Amino acid sequence: MSPVRFSRLTSSEARAHADDLGELLAVCVAGGASVSFLAGLEPDRASQWWSGQLGADDGRALVLAHDEAGLCGVVQVIPAGPENQPHRGDVAKMLVHPRVRRQGVGAGLLREAEAAARDMGLSLLVLDTVTGGDAERLYARGGWVRVGVIPDFALSTDGRPEATTVFYKALAQ
Repeated sequence: MSPVRFSRLTSSEARAHADDLGELLAVCVAGGASVSFLAGLEPDRASQWWSGQLGADDGRALVLAHDEAGLCGVVQVIPAGPENQPHRGDVAKMLVHPRVRRQGVGAGLLREAEAAARDMGLSLLVLDTVTGGDAERLYARGGWVRVGVIPDFALSTDGRPEATTVFYKALAQ
């Protein structure tokens, strides 16, 4: 595996990467990642979705992973919106390109997301992931606490109902 470089960007800085992010999202969905989309997601529509995300003015941070072949991973840290939750954020759309899976990219993205959250002044992160998937094991290995399972939370890429597992992690400041 070639060395992976991680970079942290604001939404506005990441706008230049919308097409690459769209390609990554489409590849991951085609590989079975049910990250809010069904099978058949076209890169153009995925890029448009990312453009909408990157247009949000909510203080989110994106961590991108690049190797010699290009963009190979992304994760977002999104501050919680409610006034009474300034300490909390959500980890969202963690994607790892199939060509680099099981090579530490996901763990690196997670570490970088946690560091970004600390720098944003956040002390608690939450996320959800498909129950029984590789990501669930990754979060557990990373010290995330499993809260529970919600059955039939979303549809898989092929339209079957899937459960999601909710996790949280308190961050040391």
